[in-house]
Amino acid sequence: MKKVSILGSTGSIGVNTLNVIRELKDEFKVTGLTTNKNIDLLEKQILEFQPEIAVVGDEDKAELLRKRLPSGIHCNVLSGEKGLLEAASKGDYDILVAALVGFAGLKPTIEGLKRKKRIALANKETLVVAGEIINNLARKRNSEIIPVDSEHSAIFQALVGESKESIFKIILTASGGPFRSATLEELENATVEQALNHPNWKMGNKVTIDSATMMNKGLEIIEAYWLFGLPPERIEVVVHPQSIVHSLVEFVDGSIKAQLSLPDMKLPIQYALTYPKRLRNNFVETNLPEIQNLTFYEPDYKKFRTIKLAYQALEAGGTAPCILNAANEIAVEKFLTNEIKFLEIPKIISEALERIPYERVKDIETIYECDRKTRGFINKIFT
Repeated sequence: MKKVSILGSTGSIGVNTLNVIRELKDEFKVTGLTTNKNIDLLEKQILEFQPEIAVVGDEDKAELLRKRLPSGIHCNVLSGEKGLLEAASKGDYDILVAALVGFAGLKPTIEGLKRKKRIALANKETLVVAGEIINNLARKRNSEIIPVDSEHSAIFQALVGESKESIFKIILTASGGPFRSATLEELENATVEQALNHPNWKMGNKVTIDSATMMNKGLEIIEAYWLFGLPPERIEVVVHPQSIVHSLVEFVDGSIKAQLSLPDMKLPIQYALTYPKRLRNNFVETNLPEIQNLTFYEPDYKKFRTIKLAYQALEAGGTAPCILNAANEIAVEKFLTNEIKFLEIPKIISEALERIPYERVKDIETIYECDRKTRGFINKIFT
C-alpha cells in the first residue's frame, strides 16, 4: 500500500485525488492533507482519511480546526508555509501530489524531490519558474515526476516505450475556454462570471481564468519543454473544443499517437498514482459514436496573446518565465476582484516582460527574488 500526501487537498485536483483513492482504497493510504482556508472541507477529509499531518494556511484557522477535531483523531495540525514545508520534508509518504495553486507549490515540491519521492505534479508553475533546477534535482536524487495535467499526462502516456529521438513534435490541445467563439469586442467587457464559466472542465478560479485567457496553454508549453526536452518550435497548440483528445505526439515517421477520454481529471490523477500499472475503475466510459465529431483548429493569437507571451518568455530563458508567471498570478487576482478588465491581463504580463530585466538562474534564491521583484513591480502600478 502506497502512502499519499496531498498538497491542496480541498482544491479541484485534491478532491479528485481523494475520489481516486476512495475507488482504490486497497492501494493507497492518505497520510497528509493541506488547505489554504477551507477548514470545513479539510475537517471532513481528516475524519474520513485520518492522516498523520494536516496543514492550514492561517494559524487562527488551524487552531480552530484543532479544537473541532475529536480527541480520537490523532492528526498533527500545522499552519503556514512552515507547516507545508514540514509536511513535505518530514511527513511519511511515498507519493506527493503537488496540487497547490501557483508559485506557492515550488518549495514543498523541492522538499519532496530531495527525499527521492514520486511527485504527481499538478502545479504547472513549479516547472515554469524553476524547470532547470527541478529537473537537475530530480536527476540527482533519482526522483520521479509524473505529470497530472491532462495534456502532459497524455503526452507522457503516448511516450511510454518510445525513444526521445523518435519524437518529431508535441501537440498540446486546448479547449479554447469560455471565450473561444467570442470577438475581441466581447472580450473587452468580459465579466468574471463569464470567464469562470468553462464549458468542459470544473476547476479552481485561478486555473479557470488561465483557461479563459489561454495562459494555461502558455504555461503548459513551458512545462512541456522541461518535461519532455523538446525545443519550443516543436511544441505546438491546437484548439480542440470537445476536450476528448488530451494531447498528441507526432513521430519522425509521420505517425501520431494520442490519448483520448472524456474530460475527467480522475484519469490522469490515477495514472500518476499507479504508473506504470493501469487499474480498473468506475469513472468514465468514452463512447466514440456518441461523441461523433472531433475538431481541431489554430488558436487566435490576436485574441489570446498569452500564448505568444509564453513562447517569448521561454525563448528568452533565465528568469523570464518566472516574471511571466508572477505577473499573470497578480493580474488574475486583480481581474477576479474586478480591479482590471479581462484584456488587461495580457497587457500587464507584456509590460512586466518588457520592463523587468531577465537574469540567469544561478540558484533557487534567484527565482524567489525574481518572484518578489515582479509582484512588487505589478503592485506598484496599482498604488
